[in-house]
Amino acid sequence: QVQLVESGGGLVQPGGSLRLSCAASGSIFSINSMGWYRQAPGKQRELVAQITSSSMPNYADSVKGRFTISRDNGKNTVSLQMNSLKPEDTAVYYCNAYLTAGALGTWGNHWGQGTQVTVSS
Repeated sequence: QVQLVESGGGLVQPGGSLRLSCAASGSIFSINSMGWYRQAPGKQRELVAQITSSSMPNYADSVKGRFTISRDNGKNTVSLQMNSLKPEDTAVYYCNAYLTAGALGTWGNHWGQGTQVTVSS
């Protein structure tokens, strides 16, 4: 059984910063990409940032220059440093990992439970 547990969401004023963290645990053999998605009310879930196993990042245009994704392969964790936050960044943020786990070593996408980020004055 694989679990992704997120932490670090909350309420912040426009222009402020938050740091999200996600830890993957369970019978994990290998993690390929890890990333963060978000879903605002009435909108589809969208990619925010993704990072490969060799730490190559990829960002949505809307967060480039403001957000930084990083990972610790030894600890199976991924973090998202969010600076200069805007009201339009308000959403539930989900951690994602594409990994292989379990007795069969099956590759698959796994998701965290989500953490709320609210940017408001």
